[in-house]
Amino acid sequence: MSAPRSLERNRAELADFLRNRRERITPQEVGLPAGGRRRTPGLRREEVAALAGVGLSWYTWLEQGREISVSASFLENLSRTLKLDATERRYLFLLAHQRLPPEPGKTWCVVPPLIHRLIGDLPLRPAYVLNLRWDVLAWNAAADKVFGFSSYPVERRNLLWLLFTAPPMRALLDPWDDQALQILSSFRRDFVRAPQDPEIGALVKDLEKVDPDFKSWWQQQDIHGACQGIRHFHIGDVGPVVFDHTSLTIDVDRHLRLVYYAAKQGQAQSQVFEQWLQEEAEQANVDATAIS
Repeated sequence: MSAPRSLERNRAELADFLRNRRERITPQEVGLPAGGRRRTPGLRREEVAALAGVGLSWYTWLEQGREISVSASFLENLSRTLKLDATERRYLFLLAHQRLPPEPGKTWCVVPPLIHRLIGDLPLRPAYVLNLRWDVLAWNAAADKVFGFSSYPVERRNLLWLLFTAPPMRALLDPWDDQALQILSSFRRDFVRAPQDPEIGALVKDLEKVDPDFKSWWQQQDIHGACQGIRHFHIGDVGPVVFDHTSLTIDVDRHLRLVYYAAKQGQAQSQVFEQWLQEEAEQANVDATAIS
C-alpha cells in the first residue's frame, strides 16, 4: 500500500525545510572552523549529521524526502543544531508527524498593549494577566477593587505569594482553605513545566520559609482535579459573592494567560457587586475631574 498523499507531501516539505535551515547556519555559529571554500552556503550535510548524532547516509535520506521514520529525541537534537526558534521547532515536529514535547517553561514579564486594552474594556469583570510564575503583570480596575493588586510592591505582586501571606487575600476567599488548596494544585502543574526556571523555584522556597500552611501542603504532593470554575469571595463592602471564572491563554509560547471573573448570573449579590463597581468607577471619574 502506498503512503498517504499527505505524508508524501510532508516528506517533500520536510526535505525543503531542512535544506533551507541548514544553508542559513554558518560553521562559526555551531563552533566549527570556517574551512576553505564551500560549494553551497551554510553547513554541509555531514556536519549537520555529526552535530545531530546520526549517520550521514541516514540524514541524507531525510533531506531527500525518503520514507524513513524519526524519533522525537532526534528532532530535538536537530532543532538545536539548526538553531530553530519555538515556532520553527513546532513546524519541524508537525512535518515529521511527531508529537511536540513540551518546551521548558520560562517566566515572561511583558504584556501586549492590546491585552491591556482588552481588560480595560471590562469594567464589571475583574480580570488580570499571569505569567508562568504567577506574577500579576496587568489588571483592570475591577480586579484592583477586588484583589487590591496596586497596594502591594511590585516584587510581591504574585498571586501565590499573596494567597498565603496577605491577610486581605485570606479574608477574600471564603472559605480560604478549600480554595487555596485547589489554587495551589493548579500552580503545581505550572511548576513542573518550568524545572529550569530559578525564579519559580525561589518562590516556592521563600513561601516554605514564611508560611507553615504552604510548607505542609506543598510537601504533601496532593494533586486535585481540574478547577470547577467557581470562586466564593467575601468582599468587604459587598459581602459574599459567587463568581464564575476561567483562564484564557493569550500567548502559548510565553505562557501568559488572562484570568477572567464574572459574578454569577441571577443572584442578588451579583447585582450588588456590579452596582458597587459602577459607583466606585463614577467616583473615580469625579475625583479625576476635580484634580484636573
